[in-house]
Amino acid sequence: MSAVKDGYPQRERRFRQLYEEHYRPVQAYAARRVDTPADVADVVAEVFTTAWRRLDDIPPAPADRVWLYGTARRALASHYRGARRRNLLISRIGADYTGSPQAAGLMPGAGDDRLIAAIRQLPDGERETLMLVCWEQLSHAEAAQVLGCSPNAIAIRMHRAKGRLRAALAGADVPEPESRKARANTIVSLRTHRS
Repeated sequence: MSAVKDGYPQRERRFRQLYEEHYRPVQAYAARRVDTPADVADVVAEVFTTAWRRLDDIPPAPADRVWLYGTARRALASHYRGARRRNLLISRIGADYTGSPQAAGLMPGAGDDRLIAAIRQLPDGERETLMLVCWEQLSHAEAAQVLGCSPNAIAIRMHRAKGRLRAALAGADVPEPESRKARANTIVSLRTHRS
């Protein structure tokens, strides 16, 4: 019985340290991805509830932050699914639904509407990669862990995202992302044309 009593304060200390150290970064991560402060609070609460339940699964620092971002990403996916269902229901009953602006001060460059609009137009994978590397300041290896891909894939996504952003901000037409199948067909047709 005393082992349980002794273990609990240690567990609580670890959670408290994790919470105090990472609350603000997780909050900022969520605020950059949802529209209302209430939604930010819900996502952050879900992340730290999961962290408490799975405290023994969380790696030591600095990998703990990456683990929390991965958990936040899954919480956001759940949030978006719920929001889609709510929006469909609201539109079905004829009510207008508009979200409020994102929480002030939690998004770098929040005043630059063109940049925000250009970032929102990026394909999902490129947008999330850009946000993890630039705003969350994760390394390519850490971002790869969060997104479940290789660091090389992160480098490629970053290169593409930066090119699309440069083109969008310069006012040029931004090329649509080409699907893997379309790229493969293009490569095959080029090889056939050369022979």
